Amino acid sequence: MRIQLAIRYTAISSIVLLIVMSISAFLHIEKVQQVFTEKSMQEADVISEMILRDSHHLMLADNREQLQLMIEEIGKTPRIMRVRILGKEGVVNFSMNKHEIGTALSEKDESCSFCHLEGSKALVDVPIEKRSRVFTDDSGTQYLSITRGIYNEPSCYTAACHFHSPEEKKVGVLDLVISQDQMADLAHTHHTDVIISTTVMLIILSLCHYLLTKKYICNPIEGLLEQTQSLAEGDLSARVKRLANDELGELGRSFNNMADNLAQAQIELQDWGNTLEHKVEIRTAEITDMQGQLLRSAKLASMGELVAGVAHEINNPLTGILMFASLSSKNPDLPQQVKDNLDLIVSETGRCAKIVRGLLEFARESFPEKKPDSINRIIEHTLELISHQTIFQDVDIRYHGGEGLPQLEIDVDQMQQVFLNMFINAGQAMPNGGSLTIATKFIEKEKAIEIVIEDTGAGISQENLDKIFDPFFSTKAQKGFGLGLSVSYGIINNHGGRVDVKSREGEGTRFSIYFSTEDNDLLQGSEGEEPPS
Repeated sequence: MRIQLAIRYTAISSIVLLIVMSISAFLHIEKVQQVFTEKSMQEADVISEMILRDSHHLMLADNREQLQLMIEEIGKTPRIMRVRILGKEGVVNFSMNKHEIGTALSEKDESCSFCHLEGSKALVDVPIEKRSRVFTDDSGTQYLSITRGIYNEPSCYTAACHFHSPEEKKVGVLDLVISQDQMADLAHTHHTDVIISTTVMLIILSLCHYLLTKKYICNPIEGLLEQTQSLAEGDLSARVKRLANDELGELGRSFNNMADNLAQAQIELQDWGNTLEHKVEIRTAEITDMQGQLLRSAKLASMGELVAGVAHEINNPLTGILMFASLSSKNPDLPQQVKDNLDLIVSETGRCAKIVRGLLEFARESFPEKKPDSINRIIEHTLELISHQTIFQDVDIRYHGGEGLPQLEIDVDQMQQVFLNMFINAGQAMPNGGSLTIATKFIEKEKAIEIVIEDTGAGISQENLDKIFDPFFSTKAQKGFGLGLSVSYGIINNHGGRVDVKSREGEGTRFSIYFSTEDNDLLQGSEGEEPPS
């Protein structure tokens, strides 16, 4: 299980704070304890000083009873646990406890030890640190013991009642023991306050640290992590919403920039893929069309070779039959029935000869004799040739010639044959009348001239649409040999052009012929201008 960053960071910081604050609290408690002890020593030293001054005056007056009463009254103070004055050889001369007056203490007693630190030699003017100590009894009560020397001042050995000789430096010792319960209670209370305040401060600091870390560090990181996971799962709309003006904000802005770049890259890839797919489709269609044209050209070439051979083989005997039948039919001595039969042979043989001539024309590879000319002029001349034929008497012919079309290097006769075949086919497809529309224009994008021949005739079925340029294929029963469109296709192809056809049964047919002005030997002039000689 993942431990949250805020908890882990807060735990580490809290441990560091705990160690630092514990050391600080310990040092503070030690300092306060030292101050309390020094304060207690100073207080005890002041009390001992007062006792010494009072006892000095009483001893000068040799008033021992009053001194004993004073010590007893001082002993009644709650904090005073012991007050006594020791004389020579450690004998107790005055004490709040009358039972120990007159007893002698050994040098090892704590009341005598301060001035016998170095063997049996008594010390003079011992500092307070050396003559005070803190101890605890069996019940746990803490006490402060302080001893002060009573020195043989001149006022003592010059008095009338002096007891000590001037050579004596120290004439006694004041032994004072004060209870430290009050100071201990104060110290304990202070220690408790310090521990409680330290604990409370630690809890407050840890809580604030956790909340601030959660708000300003963890939440932005979690938001960035969530958006990163969404982006990794493919959601390119993932963005960091709240951005601060700090390092995490800069990280969020960098993430958003990266996500924007990825989204833009995906859009570009999709556009490129769509464009590529469209280009592939276009190229596939072009390749399919080229394959169809190549297949059609190969089929025409193969058919041309076959037709040429068959036509030559048939043409010679057919010519002989036609010649002998024609001569025989002119004999006046023949019976009428035989003469009629010979006329029929001549007629049918002529029709066969016409078919053979068409076959030879289809099979013969005739190279176009090109010269500059206007495509509009050729169309207009062809329309004049067909306008008086009976198949167009109920057909509305509409011609829209484009202006400013470039002149092309073309074979005028062959191109006229193409238009003548297509116009006649359109007229035959409209036996009950209709509309024939011819239009030419220049396509700037393709740099080509477009010629559209559209009729409103019977149309061609989809299954026959791919066969209309095949030799001997015809949709007109008993009205043709199926060679017109094949020959036209070959002429257009020899001129570097292409032809497209669209048709729907019952609606009509549309032929679109294209001649490129870049690939064709284009004359520099345009229509309406005389070509250079």
